[in-house]
Amino acid sequence: QVQLVDSGGGLVQPGGSLRLSCAASGILFSDYTMRWYRQAPGKQRTLVASITSGASITYVDSVKGRFTISRDNAKNTVYLQMNSLKPEDTAVYYCNAYMSGTYLWGQGTQVTVSS
Repeated sequence: QVQLVDSGGGLVQPGGSLRLSCAASGILFSDYTMRWYRQAPGKQRTLVASITSGASITYVDSVKGRFTISRDNAKNTVYLQMNSLKPEDTAVYYCNAYMSGTYLWGQGTQVTVSS
């Protein structure tokens, strides 16, 4: 069964940290570009970070220096380490797997940054 399972969200105070995980099954994980998107209430889903099969990494400007994307191909898992969290990081975070026109999505995990 092909699926992505997101986890690791929660409530954290400003300045805090969280690590999101996305476990993939049913795909040849190492061949896929893995991405994290987020969607805040009333807004469109936007790309946060991306890591290719060759481990090339990109970030949206607003998270550079604070977030780190990584992947463990042996565990079929991609991570998003989020540090120095801000209230504007509050959103549902979605894992995405992309290869040759095929898009797969996780179910999303809620991140709330609030004091």
